[in-house]
Amino acid sequence: MSKFNRRAYGAAVIKSINSNYNADFTHQPRTLPDGRVYATDKALKYLIRNYLKHETEDKIFYFKTLKEDTLNPRSLDETYVKYFGEIPKGEGKGVEKEASKKREMLGNLLKSLDVRLFGGTYAGSTNLSLHGPVQITHGINQFERGEIYSEQIMSPFRNSAEGKEDSAMTTLGSQSKLREGHYVHGISVNPKNLSTLTELSGTDNYLSEDDIEKLKIGLRRGATYYDSSSKAGTDNELLLWIELKEDAKVVLPSFTELIKVSENGKREIDLGDITTLLAQNHVKSEVKKVEIYYNKAISSVINLPEGSIELDL
Repeated sequence: MSKFNRRAYGAAVIKSINSNYNADFTHQPRTLPDGRVYATDKALKYLIRNYLKHETEDKIFYFKTLKEDTLNPRSLDETYVKYFGEIPKGEGKGVEKEASKKREMLGNLLKSLDVRLFGGTYAGSTNLSLHGPVQITHGINQFERGEIYSEQIMSPFRNSAEGKEDSAMTTLGSQSKLREGHYVHGISVNPKNLSTLTELSGTDNYLSEDDIEKLKIGLRRGATYYDSSSKAGTDNELLLWIELKEDAKVVLPSFTELIKVSENGKREIDLGDITTLLAQNHVKSEVKKVEIYYNKAISSVINLPEGSIELDL
């Protein structure tokens, strides 16, 4: 497989209608101090990992698995053993032995697609910090309105706390959802973040063109693919992918605040600020391609960059 050696920038827009894309620990949609709704980068990475785990044959390391005997989640080291066999002991003595162990474990971890994409922290039988080439920002709701509502739900089971007045009654709960949101996650890809680690591991587990294609599929389908009672109504809406030329030096800002979703009779995703950014001569000359994935039957996208390629989600 050929190495992917170009930098890329982009944005993923996640639509959430009567849904809770990323709840906080009180089960409410997350909000910033100014009241705007947001989602963490982990929320989108989880959906991508979930899609890739079920729809590809690649190893996905940072994803919960259960032990067959107890049905309890595996620890970090137990997950390593599941995928790669026994924890290596290393060769030599002292510092040399620990370095040998780290090098072998690093090479094995890089066999996992999600590690090659997002990196990760390993704090188990050894300590490793892997700076992934793919960085995703928090997703900010760029829709003009962001109403959150709650509703009561009833459990079919009684309160089992003996002595309570309601111990003979079924229990009540609540759930909160966002009426409508359009979360914009910024994306950046720098293969050089991984190349040094790959060289240190003594392997050829570089970020590949195939890895990037799988990432783009996960960014286009992961949210829609994952369905649960809280996330029903959360769907992929748009993926903007801007790839630079191999020798490009330009550095682009996060696109999180450069995409707006407005209500002009119908929902419109406005890429005007990004179009203005890309039209600058020093940027335009270093862009290899601009791809925009969305469903034309559902979404309306305006002010597309010149020369952009429109593709289906």
